[in-house]
Amino acid sequence: QILGKAYAVLSDAEQRALYDEQGTVDEEGEAVRGERDWEQYWRLLFKKITVKDIEAFEKSYKDSEEELADIKAAYMDFEGDMDRIMESVLCVDYTDEPRIRKIIEKAIDSGELPTYKSFVKESKQKQMARKRRAEREAREAEKTKDELGLGDGEDDLKALIQSRNKDRKKEMDDFLAQLEAKYGNNSKKGGKKTAAKKGKK
Repeated sequence: QILGKAYAVLSDAEQRALYDEQGTVDEEGEAVRGERDWEQYWRLLFKKITVKDIEAFEKSYKDSEEELADIKAAYMDFEGDMDRIMESVLCVDYTDEPRIRKIIEKAIDSGELPTYKSFVKESKQKQMARKRRAEREAREAEKTKDELGLGDGEDDLKALIQSRNKDRKKEMDDFLAQLEAKYGNNSKKGGKKTAAKKGKK
């Protein structure tokens, strides 16, 4: 709704002129009040993202100048902490770590990046812990995927999102039921006690 309102003002010459001049919006103007199916409209402007789109982006991103810049920026931002570097760079998993390390080491050797102790002196234990954690997460993701009967298609991705939404709804319903059982019964008990006290008087 907010995006729709902003678009309505900017795309209407009179509304935009009013906003540019006075910094206000005519709330009653037809452009702002106009009924529109914004979800459908935005879909015309921006196509749906599919699994294939993500895979194509990953293929073009890896080993690109953009990825190289992102790796260097992450190294600087996190002062050589590989845990955080691996979490922040797009499209990487634990199998990419040797490649990421070589990129950083090359930049350090050329003097392009400073030497951070947390990177050059990182213990083998920390590296192994990161690898085990990543492998465990990958196994859990694969298990969940198998349990839901998902493949790699767009419909499968949609099914996963819908399944998670159902799980969240069920959790919320269960939570509300517990609250009702806990506090609803207490209020009834409280009512009986009050009545009993009045009877004694």
